[in-house]
Amino acid sequence: MRERADTGLPAADSTAPVAPVAPVEGLALAPPTRPRRRISSAVWAALAIVYVVWGSTYLGIAVVVETMPPFLSAGARFILAGLILAALVAWRQGLAALRLTRAQLASVTLVGLLLLLGGNGLIVLAETAVPSGLAALLVAVVPAWVVLLRLLAGERPGIGAYGGVLLGLVGLAVLTLPGLSGDVQLWGVLVVIAATLCWSVGSFSSSRIPIPANPYTASAYEMFAGGIGCALVGFGRGEQRGFVLSEVSTGSWIALAYLLVFGSLVAFTAYAWLLHRAPLSLVATYAYVNPVVAVLLGSLFLQEELSWPIAVGGAVVVAGVCLIVSTERRG
Repeated sequence: MRERADTGLPAADSTAPVAPVAPVEGLALAPPTRPRRRISSAVWAALAIVYVVWGSTYLGIAVVVETMPPFLSAGARFILAGLILAALVAWRQGLAALRLTRAQLASVTLVGLLLLLGGNGLIVLAETAVPSGLAALLVAVVPAWVVLLRLLAGERPGIGAYGGVLLGLVGLAVLTLPGLSGDVQLWGVLVVIAATLCWSVGSFSSSRIPIPANPYTASAYEMFAGGIGCALVGFGRGEQRGFVLSEVSTGSWIALAYLLVFGSLVAFTAYAWLLHRAPLSLVATYAYVNPVVAVLLGSLFLQEELSWPIAVGGAVVVAGVCLIVSTERRG
């Protein structure tokens, strides 16, 4: 999840475009059931970007937090990404494209905080205690939260979605074993799960509250709001104390730049676009594919151990995504 992760949950970095959310006071009722549409090649292309790029952001986050404070580094990345994206929107479409109503401003602020502070920010924090591959695999619980939220809103997901969620939860249980056995710090595992809940609520609500029609405008404001939130939390935690800029490694700078450009501007924007163009249950499948990419990269570059819980849990969640994807395609 990376870090709207560097994402990772987060984003996760990741910085991928964020999904608009319904006010917490009461999730909006589900829209009338619509005939299912054929999934276009553009949707599959955007999904491929989110799958691969966000999967790599977990590795980027792990490298960044080696010599940078978690929330302050995430805040800097999201704020800068938001400013760059806003500048691009103004350049291509004019300043009028950045105008918001008060209701829209409140919505993008809420979504940005849920996705980038609660989602990606917590993932960045968790990766100071758990391996990047395990963090990515734990994000598999996202589709389970999404289905629960859809049920609360009055929707009825197909049987394939329930089966996929069940497999995802089984995989999540297996992946939690390293924390329960003491092989990793349990608090880091719990923080990742909390991050997935924040991300799921933000994604689910995004299509149910007044969000700017332009997904790039929405993403810019969401990243800016999330970045400010991360920075404030970082200062509140005292991350600035003892931090010396000159002691940041070259690897951390390169990883931060990668998360900014690819995790936030490219993948996050693709994610925001998908939230308005594809079924949410299909978009949420990134949580199943990202871990596979993250585990492979973590093993190759960070020598993270591929233990049996990670291998088995990863296989189970991949099976879950196949069920969900096949269900959506039949629509």
